[in-house]
Amino acid sequence: MKIYTGRGDEGMTDLRDMSRVSKTSPRIEAYGSVDEANTLVGTARPTGYDDVDETLERIQNHLHIVQADFANPDPDEGDPVVTADHVEELEDAIDEADEELDPLTSFILPGGSEAGATLHHARAVVRRAERRAVDFAADEPANAEAIRYLNRLSDALFVLGRLVNARDGVPEESPSY
Repeated sequence: MKIYTGRGDEGMTDLRDMSRVSKTSPRIEAYGSVDEANTLVGTARPTGYDDVDETLERIQNHLHIVQADFANPDPDEGDPVVTADHVEELEDAIDEADEELDPLTSFILPGGSEAGATLHHARAVVRRAERRAVDFAADEPANAEAIRYLNRLSDALFVLGRLVNARDGVPEESPSY
């Protein structure tokens, strides 16, 4: 497989159905932000905690599905799409991690250990991806479950960032107003 094709040299790219769109289209912005988030999640791995790393690996695979889903305006049966099961899997991971954490009583400053801070950064990028997805979905076909997944993923990355920091013994800091 050749890495470069030259097809994007004029500022256009192919969707999964081979239609051509501008690289600045809201759809491309959405799945480009998902790609950026996936890269950050990969940067956080390994965290040093097998259970967290396994969750992050599943998330990375799910993010590839989100990208494929967003790149396909008219999916056929058998095409990769995000389902309610993907969202439920995230909710289960959030609940499991949350059981180990002290209850949240205020906002916290993002940061902490290298992995924890990277997960907080990934959370912020996922929030941008979600905004971009909501934007393109206002005018084009989009899978609502994929957008819901991104919403839940920002919560999951927040909790996982807290969990890694707690396990690393890094105290949470609240903002001062």
